[in-house]
Amino acid sequence: MCPPAMTLSTPVPLAEHRACPVTDVLNRVGDRWSVVVIVLLGGKPFRFNELHRSIEGISQRMLTRTLRGLEHEGLVSREVFPTNPPGVEYALTALGESLLVPLSALARWAVEHHGELAAKP
Repeated sequence: MCPPAMTLSTPVPLAEHRACPVTDVLNRVGDRWSVVVIVLLGGKPFRFNELHRSIEGISQRMLTRTLRGLEHEGLVSREVFPTNPPGVEYALTALGESLLVPLSALARWAVEHHGELAAKP
């Protein structure tokens, strides 16, 4: 667990770092595509191909893996429609929706400080 008395400059033992909830969440949603998918699904549910067309540079395989991972974590729901061919729609769960506010705060911070970060070697 992340001990509350520690500061950012205090060395954290590896076992405690691995058990930290922040580390755990970042490991689950901090990859290249998960945040993009979460943000898009925050606007409305998407069918797979519609979502694939909306994310430039993602392969079908990677989108499938990302959606499965987010579904496994309980952040995304998958609904199958009995059409021919079967339609599948993805949407955020309540847990996934609760992630939108912190992601928005992170996005605002990134926009405000991108120049400072980009200037560092």
